[in-house]
Amino acid sequence: MSLENIKDYKGIFVFIEMTDGEVADVGLELLGEAGRLAKAAASTVTALVPGDGSVKPYEKLAAYGADRVVYLQNPALGAYATLPYTRALQKAVEELKPEILLFGASPIGRDLAPRLSARLRTGLTADCTGLEIEAASGNLLMTRPAFGGNLMATIVCGEHRPQMATVRPGVMQRAAKKDAQAEILEIPVEIPEEDFAVEILETVMNPPSKLNIREAKVLVSGGRGMASPEGFGILEEIAALLGGTIASSRAAVDAGWQPKDRQVGQTGQTVRPDLYIACGISGAIQHVAGMEESGIIIAINKDENAPIFGIADLGIVGNVNSVLPELKRQLESATA
Repeated sequence: MSLENIKDYKGIFVFIEMTDGEVADVGLELLGEAGRLAKAAASTVTALVPGDGSVKPYEKLAAYGADRVVYLQNPALGAYATLPYTRALQKAVEELKPEILLFGASPIGRDLAPRLSARLRTGLTADCTGLEIEAASGNLLMTRPAFGGNLMATIVCGEHRPQMATVRPGVMQRAAKKDAQAEILEIPVEIPEEDFAVEILETVMNPPSKLNIREAKVLVSGGRGMASPEGFGILEEIAALLGGTIASSRAAVDAGWQPKDRQVGQTGQTVRPDLYIACGISGAIQHVAGMEESGIIIAINKDENAPIFGIADLGIVGNVNSVLPELKRQLESATA
């Protein structure tokens, strides 16, 4: 792609994922981030929404930062299906030529974005934790953990457009809701017969085991130091006293002590509770990447040199088997 062709690409686009007729939170988060980038690049924000025409969330998308909403309409675009969605977005991108295209790193985003990037012959940076506009070149600087999370890599797609990235839910913050209007562009999309090779017979939602950890205001999180699945029992009791829920490190999930939807970290979920209590968690960079934006962080670990103490607002050096029962007693007394 020549420099002249690159200059034909304008604007920051955000793929908007719909779930049961509602805009997925990650789409609103990315609109906020796109708005911040647009100010740096003197650009605009476009929400890209595939759908069957039954739900058109124009007002909500405008309220959270979209300058324009592009609605791609076809009866096949109601429930997500890989090939029809890929076809619809490919046609839209080829016609509208966005400079930057952002996706949530949700199951749908992780399925759709790489297929689309391959068809567009451009790059894709997955699971970004930071996005910035380089002042000198105007390129998007896409930062993500690399080498197992042991260092951060910044990636540039300087010779191809659009510049594409996926961002995990919870990493970016949505903008404050405002009273605003957006330009609306509705585009009918034709889907060829060969894209209907897969038929969706039924959609079965897998309910989370407890309160979604990304929505909780208080998280009591356990790691390898809890020693067994039974060790999480007291964490649940403490979380209940505080009006929160439990979470875990990857080590506890890998050991089979907690389900995957409890995992915080680079390969789990990114959380921002008001209070995060890390119990028996060493504080490896992979875990810290998922919770360092928490309001108040309390760490309990028997190793005084554990990295978790480096980001904790309050640290308690001690065995969780001694500290947690006392913490529970103090909370029960305070709430009696």
